Amino acid sequence: MSDAFIADLCHRVAQSAERKEPLRIRGGGTKDFYGGKASGDVVEISPYAGIVAYEPKELVLTVRAGTPVADVEAALDAQRQMLPFEPPRFEAGTATGRATIGGTVAAGLSGPRRPYAGAVRDFVLGTRIVNGKGEDLTFGGRVIKNVAGYDVSRLMAGAFGTLGVITEISFKVLPRPAAESTLAFEMDEAEAIGSVNRWAGQPLPLSATAWQEGRLRVRLSGAQAAVDAARKKLGGE
Repeated sequence: MSDAFIADLCHRVAQSAERKEPLRIRGGGTKDFYGGKASGDVVEISPYAGIVAYEPKELVLTVRAGTPVADVEAALDAQRQMLPFEPPRFEAGTATGRATIGGTVAAGLSGPRRPYAGAVRDFVLGTRIVNGKGEDLTFGGRVIKNVAGYDVSRLMAGAFGTLGVITEISFKVLPRPAAESTLAFEMDEAEAIGSVNRWAGQPLPLSATAWQEGRLRVRLSGAQAAVDAARKKLGGE
């Protein structure tokens, strides 16, 4: 199915380019609200799903773009590993489908761990795409140190499919923290910003912060001893 899907996709893109007609690339449809209004014939990527290669010892995962994010995270969790940028899913309360990993990369979306671990583009090692001419191209690779020259793969993160249809992505993954704990503090916005900035300059295992309606939440992630020491230092509920 994989070869036939790619061949059909290449043919469809090439014909669309020849006719100068737009295409709308769609995974699970959970992020239709994000960005400008899409137009054109819909190209469904969700059928092109599945893990291509996963080497837990090498911390590298290659997956087809239509694979649900939930399935990717389940496979990683079985090896106590994770996508460090914590991709949001936007699935709750929607009837459009399941968030796909290709859509997450195309939209450039990262979660609360981004300030401390990095954004989605920082963990993309390689991509396979179909460009605007209908050509099947591969950039980067499946090892952590693989780029010599311009890193085209990272351009796909946040490009919304304007540079090509993402069909496969290789990621660097990381071990899941041994321990995590979330603290809560009652403080106003100005105090919360000052506290987070001050703590960010200290050797604390911060992995996420969020302030809402007078309440600051701080997540700690790492070795159990480091998390316990940070909890004792910061206090909180």
